[in-house]
Amino acid sequence: MALTPFRFLSTTAIMLSFLAAPAALAEEPAVTTPKQNLPAIVITTATMRKLVDRVVATGTVKAVEEIYIQPQVDGLSIRSLNADVGDKVEANSTLATLNEDALILQKSQMQATRAKGEASLAQLHAQLAEAHANAEEAELQRVRAVTMGAKGTMSTSSVEQANASAAANKARVGSAEQAIAVAEADLKVTDSQIADTDLKLARTGIKTPVAGTVASRNARVGAIANGSGDPLFTIIRDSQLELVVDVSESDITKIATGQKALISLSGSREKLGGTVRLVAPVVDSVTRLGAVHITIDEGDKARAGMYGSAEIVIRQEEGVSLPLTAVNSDENGSSARKVENGVVKFVNVETGIQDGAYVEILKGLTAGEDVVAKAGAYVRDGDHITPVRETPQASN
Repeated sequence: MALTPFRFLSTTAIMLSFLAAPAALAEEPAVTTPKQNLPAIVITTATMRKLVDRVVATGTVKAVEEIYIQPQVDGLSIRSLNADVGDKVEANSTLATLNEDALILQKSQMQATRAKGEASLAQLHAQLAEAHANAEEAELQRVRAVTMGAKGTMSTSSVEQANASAAANKARVGSAEQAIAVAEADLKVTDSQIADTDLKLARTGIKTPVAGTVASRNARVGAIANGSGDPLFTIIRDSQLELVVDVSESDITKIATGQKALISLSGSREKLGGTVRLVAPVVDSVTRLGAVHITIDEGDKARAGMYGSAEIVIRQEEGVSLPLTAVNSDENGSSARKVENGVVKFVNVETGIQDGAYVEILKGLTAGEDVVAKAGAYVRDGDHITPVRETPQASN
């Protein structure tokens, strides 16, 4: 029986499909395992760096010591002024003079009183000499009368009169001596008054006991000097100025006298050197701040009342350091994420000095080791990463 055309075509199609199958299989690509994509994390390296532990605080420039100049003689008018605000003055220099006319008149009167007292004293000395002579004569008469009375050649009443006369003359001698003592005391009082007037005359020149700069002047020509009022002059002793800054209670314990500081004054780009002179022994109970006094080395470049800031150098060290961003700190301490062969490893570190954007690493890392640059990066201990070296920032 002959084959039908349909079956012939079907058999032929099957054979063609069979022959074409190996070619189709050869063209199919081979199946491969896909490569894992690791996260790219920026890393930084722990390096040796010189770090400075410093305390920064702000305050006001003040005089180290102010000397108030007051008149030592009251009630006299100011005749002339020899110094003005800002002048440099030497010790014992005269800043002002007072009108001395009234004192000169008083001294003249006292000198006249003394001359009168000396004349009275001379007269009393003469009276004393006369009293001594009379007393000696009366004593001789008394002795004679007593002798004659004993022999019966003089009456008892005459003897008694001679005794009374001798006693009276002796009393006059004592009275004259007391009058001389009073006169001499009066002369001493007059002498002391003259000396006091001389002292006041010497003090009519108002002088400064120390050298320095005149900070203020309240004296006016013609005004009456009064020691109980405002000071006539205020002197900055030796022209020394200091910056008084307020420091928090957590930092003030690190500051000690003798430490160096860099001072920046308002309106000036120049930094001045300074030295810690005094650290307040108490901290304000409300503000929790304590005062630190820093002497300014170049005081002529500052003015009292200026606002300024100071960087007090506590200590300097050279050690292993990391950027602050690479260290994570919490209640459990500080830690970093060290990277070894692309694997993250958490390490606990002990930090020291913080200087700007860097912190000292005392324990936990050594120089040259890599760590994750951002401590807050989402990586876990043991993660595999693709380290990317941190690019240094361009400086201005």
